[in-house]
Amino acid sequence: MSQEPTALLLIDMQQDFVRTESPVRVAGAAATVPAVTELLKHCRTAGIPVYHIIRSYNPDASNVERTRRELFVKQPFIVRGTPGAAIIPELTPVPGERILIKPRYSAFFQTGLDRILREHGTDHLLIAGTQYPNCIRATVTDALSLDYRVTLLTDCCSAQTPEIASANITDLQNLGARCITFQEWQKTLP
Repeated sequence: MSQEPTALLLIDMQQDFVRTESPVRVAGAAATVPAVTELLKHCRTAGIPVYHIIRSYNPDASNVERTRRELFVKQPFIVRGTPGAAIIPELTPVPGERILIKPRYSAFFQTGLDRILREHGTDHLLIAGTQYPNCIRATVTDALSLDYRVTLLTDCCSAQTPEIASANITDLQNLGARCITFQEWQKTLP
């Protein structure tokens, strides 16, 4: 069992972002699946609460952000109830794990996540997932602003290019997030 009040946030690990040739597939996402799968197994074994943070758009585009609406109208993606909106099979939630649907970039935006975490006494967040285009970054920024301790597990996160990933890691470190690999984090555990 984890000795600190920690939770894992898995961001946007959905079929359209990871596996398909959709217009929103994140180039680096598939390569992180083995590491994210191991992280999830570890958290489940250690009793660390897991939150799957996803997007789910309405077929009529009524809940698509202004910045994505044009792309969505041309070729819909992560549409509620479609295979593309599903969490990838390797990370299928188990009973007790929550799925929160975020309407915008941050996992904290209109999801009740902050309230849920505080009710459970959570102080430390492990962040993993994919960056389409700013979801991890927005979540980490909001978490730091809300005074959570944040560990971004760098080998469990993806972006469109290694350069984007590196720039994001540098920025998030400068904001105060601890940015380390899954193995480095494991070495810190009792």
